[in-house]
Amino acid sequence: QVQLVEAGGGSVQAGGSLRLSCVASGSIFSINVMGWYRQAPGKQRNLVASTTYSGTTQYADSVKGRFTISRDTAKNTADLQMNSLKPEDTAVYYCRATVRTSPISVTYVEVWGQGTLVTVSS
Repeated sequence: QVQLVEAGGGSVQAGGSLRLSCVASGSIFSINVMGWYRQAPGKQRNLVASTTYSGTTQYADSVKGRFTISRDTAKNTADLQMNSLKPEDTAVYYCRATVRTSPISVTYVEVWGQGTLVTVSS
């Protein structure tokens, strides 16, 4: 089994910063994509940022220039630095990873963390 544990959520005023961290542990041979998603109340879960093993990143338009995703492939971690936070960034943030659990496995499994709440007040 693979687990993702997130940390770093909290409450901040608009314009402030937070840093989220995600650590993957368990039966891991390799991780392809690690990313952060968010879900606001009453809305669907959407991609915030992701990064592949080779370092290719993708960002939602709404966070470009404000958020930065970074990854340590040796430690199986992915961090999300969030600057210039806005009230509309308020949501539960989830870490997601696509994991290959053994060298004989030909498929990647999708794993989600439990989520961490980010609240931005105006």
